[in-house]
Amino acid sequence: MLSLGALGAPAIASEFDILGEPTPTANYFIDDASVMSKATRQDINKRLKLLEIQTGYRVEVVTVRRLEFETDAFAFADKVLENWYPTAEAGKDKGLLLIVTASKEGAVTGGAGFTAAVGDDLIDSIISTNIPIFTEEEKYNQTVVSAVERLEAKLLGNPVPEAPVRNEQNRERTYRTKEETEKSRNVTSTVVGTLLVIAVVVPMLQYYGYTARD
Repeated sequence: MLSLGALGAPAIASEFDILGEPTPTANYFIDDASVMSKATRQDINKRLKLLEIQTGYRVEVVTVRRLEFETDAFAFADKVLENWYPTAEAGKDKGLLLIVTASKEGAVTGGAGFTAAVGDDLIDSIISTNIPIFTEEEKYNQTVVSAVERLEAKLLGNPVPEAPVRNEQNRERTYRTKEETEKSRNVTSTVVGTLLVIAVVVPMLQYYGYTARD
């Protein structure tokens, strides 16, 4: 029989694998969850390399299946960055986008220079819209690309793309809108009124028919 420790070992090992990764130099991503396509990996590398050349800000993308040792996404992301850039000066202009696929959450964190340039509003927007909306639909490539596009635009001083909006039509609705309720009431009133008219008029017609014969 497998122990609980054995069942949790792969996820924890994955966390330690990421924490044990050397400071990135060639690539701008660690796709530990294996959810990024080849095209997305190439696109992210190209975008983030150009971004670093143009602005000096280096942004890394990390995907992981789940967090079990350090369950807070922001705390784990901070640990990863601290391992790569141990001093405040070294990590000042570094940023990290973390995607946790099992819990459909993530984090955007970084050094003082990076977070000041990006701003809390955009960070909050990405972790409350881009990440949960697209991961809930298991569109992990879109999760990464859309978040990177918004960070890239902000750091370049360009207009930031709007946050995605959840498609409520994909959710099963178990209630009726006010408009639907009013329509239902109107139909019900019409049906009831018609039945009342029939109930009154038909007996009267029958009565007049009988009296006419007499």
